[in-house]
Amino acid sequence: MDAETFTLLPLHLDPTSKSISCPSLPSTQIATELTELNTLHRLLLNITDSPLGTNIPPPPLPLNPKRGAQIAKMREQANTLMRRARREDAEEAVKLYTYALTMSTTRPPFEPHQNTIAELSQLYANRAQAHLTLHNYPEAAADAETSVELKKAGNGKAWWRRGRCLVEMGRWGEAREWVERWRDAGDEGGEGEKEGRRELEGEIEGHYAKVGRGRS
Repeated sequence: MDAETFTLLPLHLDPTSKSISCPSLPSTQIATELTELNTLHRLLLNITDSPLGTNIPPPPLPLNPKRGAQIAKMREQANTLMRRARREDAEEAVKLYTYALTMSTTRPPFEPHQNTIAELSQLYANRAQAHLTLHNYPEAAADAETSVELKKAGNGKAWWRRGRCLVEMGRWGEAREWVERWRDAGDEGGEGEKEGRRELEGEIEGHYAKVGRGRS
């Protein structure tokens, strides 16, 4: 068929199946093309009618700036409370970090996740510190571990916070394994993180040395 010539075809749409045909103009080429079109139509209908079809996301979109701004505002408010170093402020900071985490974790699943992971890692690390201040060691340890699992490199504070919680709870074996994991991860961090890890290592090894002397 000439590509530069427009021909109005007498197409027929079946009202029940919605299949397109051209019975009054027999042509192998037209029949083949219409068969492919009808096949594609049925496939699309099957996808739409399936349980997964209703959850097909739209194309990726940038992170919602309003949600991000609200999360950042709550995090900064909580950070300000933590700098006051009072118990009631730490309790309020836990609430704010939790609200921010809820907002972050309920972002639409089709939004890019890279920035969300960094956001969540920071929030969990911050809430771990608030729990640590309140001596909520199990909660702080869980938050710090979640932060590390989300972001291992450049997250020395979260590594240290879980290690400190394990020591405070007397879980010396886990504390030793955790510090070894931290060392193996190659996350040296800043001088403060290095010093914190050395202190934990010294405290843990000192405990085992004391236990060993007590058995001799």
